[in-house]
Amino acid sequence: MLHTLIQKDDHRLIYLFDLLRELVARDLKLRYRKSALGILWTLLNPLSQLVVLNLVFRLILPLNIPNYTLFLFTGLLAWHWFQSSLYAGSGSIVDNRELIHRPGFPVVVLPVVSVLSNFIHYLIALPILILFMLLAKIQISSAFLFLPIVFAIQFVLSLGLIYLLAAFQVMFRDTQYLLGVFLFLGFYLTPVFYDSSAIPARMQFLYRFNPMVTLIDSYRAIMINAQSPEWLHLMIVGLAAIGLLRFTFYIFQRASYRFVEEL
Repeated sequence: MLHTLIQKDDHRLIYLFDLLRELVARDLKLRYRKSALGILWTLLNPLSQLVVLNLVFRLILPLNIPNYTLFLFTGLLAWHWFQSSLYAGSGSIVDNRELIHRPGFPVVVLPVVSVLSNFIHYLIALPILILFMLLAKIQISSAFLFLPIVFAIQFVLSLGLIYLLAAFQVMFRDTQYLLGVFLFLGFYLTPVFYDSSAIPARMQFLYRFNPMVTLIDSYRAIMINAQSPEWLHLMIVGLAAIGLLRFTFYIFQRASYRFVEEL
């Protein structure tokens, strides 16, 4: 009996893994279908922002941050993964009506697809970031071994937010528009193009409530300073992300019973 249950669980995991792989491939193909440059378009947005912000904050309003191009691109890539995941994930249920209406389809995988697809875009841009490191004469150090930890925390954080946003988007179609406003404001409240140390000490406590502050600082510590991240801050964000995911996954599951009738 126990052996049969274990076999069923194994088959279920294999099925979910294969389904996830196919959905991610489908998402990437649909996104760049009939596009001349294809997946290279994923680099256009961060690179164009890199050029403009680099021009503004190096020549017009200099921030005097060493290796600013590398500093800026590190922040942009992390933010774009976060922003794109949330925006795509919030519509992951509404935009897949045909899948939702299939009996027995595991709707919980759709938000995961959004985070994974955009993580692939991050990985595609990562060699350019490494090239900037080499041009700045920064060697790849053993601190790079900590990158998967930061990736995992950002993945869990993004997924936790997406489960909540995706459920709300089904019930309240204004959710995605409101999200766009919050992400626009969040860009300026996150140290993407400036250093978090520029925030006055008296405001640092409130500022740290934005988890992306710790994550971007961690990426820069690893990639620019060849140091381990601030483990206390990273651990707090990681535990908060896990707690958020558990809470929003429960809400998502409860709401999922109404998806078919709402769509």
